Amino acid sequence: MLRVSDIKLPFEHAETEIRSALLGRLLIEDADLLDFTIFRRSTDARKRDSIFFVYVVDVTVRDETGCTERHQVRSTPDMEYPFVVPPIDDAPKHFDSNHRRPVVVGLGPTGMFAALLLAQMGLRPIVIERGKKARARAQDVFGFWRKNKFNSESNVQFGEGGAGTFSDGKLTTRIKNENNRVRKVLYEMAKAGAPEEIRHLAKPHIGTYKLIRVVRALRAEIIRLGGEVRFETQVTDLHIEDDQLRGVELSTGEQLDTDHLIVAIGHSARDTFRMLYDRGVRFEAKPFSIGARIEHPQSLIDQTQFGKSAGDERLGAADYKLVHHCSNGRGAYSFCMCPGGTVIASASESGQVVTNGMSYYSRDLPNANSALAIDISPADYGDTHPLAGVEYQRIWEAKAYTAGGSNCFAPVQRVEDFLAQRPSTSLGDVEPAYAPGVTPSDLRECLPDYIIESMREAIPAMDRKLRGYASPDAILTGVETRTSSPVRITRGPDFQSIAVRGLYPAGEGAGYAGGIMSAAVDGIKVAEAVARNLTSKEVDDGSIKEEA
Repeated sequence: MLRVSDIKLPFEHAETEIRSALLGRLLIEDADLLDFTIFRRSTDARKRDSIFFVYVVDVTVRDETGCTERHQVRSTPDMEYPFVVPPIDDAPKHFDSNHRRPVVVGLGPTGMFAALLLAQMGLRPIVIERGKKARARAQDVFGFWRKNKFNSESNVQFGEGGAGTFSDGKLTTRIKNENNRVRKVLYEMAKAGAPEEIRHLAKPHIGTYKLIRVVRALRAEIIRLGGEVRFETQVTDLHIEDDQLRGVELSTGEQLDTDHLIVAIGHSARDTFRMLYDRGVRFEAKPFSIGARIEHPQSLIDQTQFGKSAGDERLGAADYKLVHHCSNGRGAYSFCMCPGGTVIASASESGQVVTNGMSYYSRDLPNANSALAIDISPADYGDTHPLAGVEYQRIWEAKAYTAGGSNCFAPVQRVEDFLAQRPSTSLGDVEPAYAPGVTPSDLRECLPDYIIESMREAIPAMDRKLRGYASPDAILTGVETRTSSPVRITRGPDFQSIAVRGLYPAGEGAGYAGGIMSAAVDGIKVAEAVARNLTSKEVDDGSIKEEA
């Protein structure tokens, strides 16, 4: 099979034109092109009045030898994921309950793919998730948005699927596809019910409702392969002997003996951060970003990006990515852009307002939104404690709660008022999407001065790149503080904590990922490390030698 790159066609093209383009590139007759599959499709909209789809295509031809000598044609690389331990395809028949089974804490993308991989290798993980199952969790989340009923243990941050469940379900990533781990994630998601197109689109997304179904199917597969998932259960303590993990204590009072604990707790499990720190697990403060959500009419973004083709369903809702380097040395950038989406309430503790964004699969709501995020560093936290960034988040989230009226409403400000340094007292044509509700306000009440200064410089600069970004009635909703984890749980090259052997920090909460895909891939990497360590010990003991 051969891989052909840079097949460029007008986005309105007919399906038959792909085949014709391949024949022209390969200089072969129609009968010599036996089959082809689209590996990737991206959109080139740099010239908005001349928009193209760009394809990478895998082809089967009658004679590969002559074709491989031509420009941008090469052999298709092996895309199979290489398991470090041979997988078990049906109900497990080894690693029985007398063994100290690996434990995974958290069922977000990291924990889910770590557990799935361990289960596929026959290693029967036990998964501990403090939140609820996806469907029950969704009821609690929508109950908060619609009826202002907040549940500190079942919300946007906690529960099956992690924070990414209530998002656009973006599956884009800049990490390398080492050992086909990225392809492994996309394959498993499609197998679990995600749209097949995620395997070839350059910017795939699933959307919240579809993602909920996908995570439920992935959990069912973990269980089918011998894993165990316990919901509404929290790890409350560690048992450590001579710097080696020996077990965990659960909120139910039960103790689980284990020598292999994957900590995939997400970026908002602040009480678990504290427990781990108190037990001697090594942390360090890390940079992250804070700011506010900005909303525009999706039609404006479509028009700006696609020109006369705006609204064409073949292009879908337009997105954007913006960056500005501020004169004060800070970086400003758009983050988690949600086309045709909504701004959502994402607090995990009472007395706080936290924003995020999400889209449904159709991306057909009236507004586009993204975070306008500004870089901060540990020097801004006012304390050298490794967990100081957590407390810094809490300060501004509490101020946003007060600015919104102390009722979970979010403070909002028109862009024109924000740039003019005056509070908003009313709103214009853009209706804020945030629920439970909003209060016209002044974001100076809930963001530090240097963030306000950076945002005021960045908005006009970004408007020069994306006309309409600084529209007077565009809405800023505060505050966005959970762009990434404010801590890193330090680990060595073997993926284990440098302070506690057998503890494997993983994913976004541990400071090693920044989105669904990178989090899932990190979960796979850590599961590989656990499998190597665990099975090598079992082989030494003679316990599962035949299977390992």
